[in-house]
Amino acid sequence: MASKDKTTITFHSGILTIGGTVIEVAYKDAHIFFDFGSEYHPETPLPDEELQTLVSHRWIPELKNVYDPRLDYTYQGSETKEYQETAVFLSHAHLDHSKMINFLDPSIPMYTLKETKAILEVLNQKGDFLLPVPHEEKSFVRELIGLEPHDVIRVGEIEVEIIPVDHDAYGAAALLIRTPDHFIAYTGDLRLHGYHPERTKEFCQLAKHTDLLMMEGVSISFPEREPDPNAITVESETELIEKFVRLVKENPQRQITFNGYPANVERFMALVEAAPRTVVLEATQAALLKEIFDKDVPFYTIDDQVPATLDPAFAISYQALCADRSQYLWQAVAHFENLQTGGLYIHSDAQPLGDFDPAYQVFLDQLAALEIEFVRLPNSGHAKPADLDQIIAWIEPQRLVPIHTLKPENLVNPYGERILPQRGEKIILE
Repeated sequence: MASKDKTTITFHSGILTIGGTVIEVAYKDAHIFFDFGSEYHPETPLPDEELQTLVSHRWIPELKNVYDPRLDYTYQGSETKEYQETAVFLSHAHLDHSKMINFLDPSIPMYTLKETKAILEVLNQKGDFLLPVPHEEKSFVRELIGLEPHDVIRVGEIEVEIIPVDHDAYGAAALLIRTPDHFIAYTGDLRLHGYHPERTKEFCQLAKHTDLLMMEGVSISFPEREPDPNAITVESETELIEKFVRLVKENPQRQITFNGYPANVERFMALVEAAPRTVVLEATQAALLKEIFDKDVPFYTIDDQVPATLDPAFAISYQALCADRSQYLWQAVAHFENLQTGGLYIHSDAQPLGDFDPAYQVFLDQLAALEIEFVRLPNSGHAKPADLDQIIAWIEPQRLVPIHTLKPENLVNPYGERILPQRGEKIILE
């Protein structure tokens, strides 16, 4: 007799928005979630970042028996089913996928690739990366179970295989999910123009003919814009480093500072190795390169808080950096008022991320007041529109669900059905 149990998928958040993806796959008495981040709305600041506040403003979803019971939160949803087994999976370390991991009930296991585990633990050493919880130290990071590529975790009758993909966050992964009646794939965030396109291609091969593909679509979210006069266009991470080096060589007697997104450790490492000046990183970023690559690099600190893993012999004084015009290329993350008038600052996918954030124009105005030249040197962590189509063509999914995008209708599936769910919608796979 055929089983009456069905695989269900609930799209709690991450629909019609970029980031904040929280999706639940359930079968019988077990369910899993991915990811565990927060939506990002810098244009509407909240009074605080407590759990109930974030739920009330819909930055994170209502979830039953998933959040830490010690936190001030009352579930007001309609879900009645009780589950015997629960697990959470993280695709990568970007905050829109990981920011609220400390809110998770500590009895629920959380899995990710070991590189993502290391990144989160280092970046939250000062307690300013992840959302804190009142019953732990500021630098607390909840327990993460670090996996190797292609490890398979079983939760009830659900099997989850973690697959590395190419993204601008080191340690990014996709998920292959198998229940007794269906084969499901989740891309996480991915691309084909980074350091490891072969990883994304392998994922596509393994996801071939999936019953349902949940796929990010960041690059199809925005209309064509006028070219940014401050931006240098590149097509790959290799070209980005080449143009970065050229900028440094073209300004031999000028203070040059920069910043990038901290999880893109391969870009930082490539710059350290290629730059014609000595690259000096802020201490936390240097600690991250030490943790991931076991590489000592020159570093500085403003607050004298030096991670224990760093060798003091590599320390450079902040005063020397502020006075320098020719020896150093250094990462400026704060106190921009201390930079020299007439310098050059290179913004390489750092925060503030763009003009959707009110802090971005404030930042530009601050540099302009110091007559510091601002140059954007970006390279997206997300697949280009044509590459999204290529990924779909390689996989040939029976069903496609575009997520993590403002314009899901712009992604098509020539090989089967396309589903455009609403936030909070549950679908049953037949």
